[in-house]
Amino acid sequence: MKYLVTGATGLIGNNLVRHLLAAGEAVRVLTRTAPNEALIGLDVELVQGDVRDVDSVEAAVRGTDCVVHAAAHVQVGWTQSELHRQINVEGTRLIAEAALRHNARLVHISTINTLGLGRLDNPADEETGLSGLVACHYVTSKKNAEQVVTLAAARGLDTVIVHPGFCLGPWDWKPSSGRMLLAVNRGTLVAPSGALNVGDVRDVCAGVAAAAKLAPAGRRYILGGHNMTYLDAWQIFARVGGHVGPRFRLGPIARWLGSVGSDVWTRCTGEEAEINSASIGIGSQQTCFTSDRAARELGYKIRPLEDTVADAWDWFCEHGYLRRSGSAARPTALSFHS
Repeated sequence: MKYLVTGATGLIGNNLVRHLLAAGEAVRVLTRTAPNEALIGLDVELVQGDVRDVDSVEAAVRGTDCVVHAAAHVQVGWTQSELHRQINVEGTRLIAEAALRHNARLVHISTINTLGLGRLDNPADEETGLSGLVACHYVTSKKNAEQVVTLAAARGLDTVIVHPGFCLGPWDWKPSSGRMLLAVNRGTLVAPSGALNVGDVRDVCAGVAAAAKLAPAGRRYILGGHNMTYLDAWQIFARVGGHVGPRFRLGPIARWLGSVGSDVWTRCTGEEAEINSASIGIGSQQTCFTSDRAARELGYKIRPLEDTVADAWDWFCEHGYLRRSGSAARPTALSFHS
């Protein structure tokens, strides 16, 4: 098969390209910039362009058998709504329309956040998510993107939607999810009060590749990892860097003060901090899910979290993002798209 991967410089996209190449597949990538460190040395066909540009998308999709749409703008907050709409919704629309025209299968990479909430003591599946997740622009735009894909499927598009959890792993060039690992190792005594689903990006990519070949059209799969409290996860994150980690959960008064203070800062400065009322709100909720369907139908496997965290940490150290003592050596952006 010949694959097109969008978002190939991002955490999932870059790991997926490497997974497909290792499996002997032909890979084309659509990237906004000339080859950077994320793509150098990879045997890929490069199409330079943007998912928001119809001509770029047409050139990238033409002649491929399967499109894996991993490109997205990710920023948890209340700003950048137009950028989320342009990239996550309209970009997905162009990709879906092109895949339909060229009779290519589309594997759309969404997020478990579009499925809602799942309790730590009763994780949700693809159909049983609870309502009430903080509806920031990222979550809303990813939900709208799924609707775009579903409407195209009703017109004949062969598509599968996958929902990764929070991912860690190597090749996190921006970095994206690895920012949390880096931040915890700068030292913190307090963790969010909620719970999350955290796993390995390489497991997710194996699941994506299996879905591309095995999944029936219209199927959804959660590609997650381990369900645990943020406190437990952050203690594991801290240990890999030689730290003790947080001891307490963020209480309701501290959450309220942090939310109000961050939103006032945004209004006064026009710049939204990474810690804001949306991220604080989501951090206080439980987004716990089961990947049982993917395990049954795709052979999806979840490796130990300690191995994932150690591999991610080693990769950051080896590529100059931090020193073994845990101090960050490169600045990290508050939002990104890939």
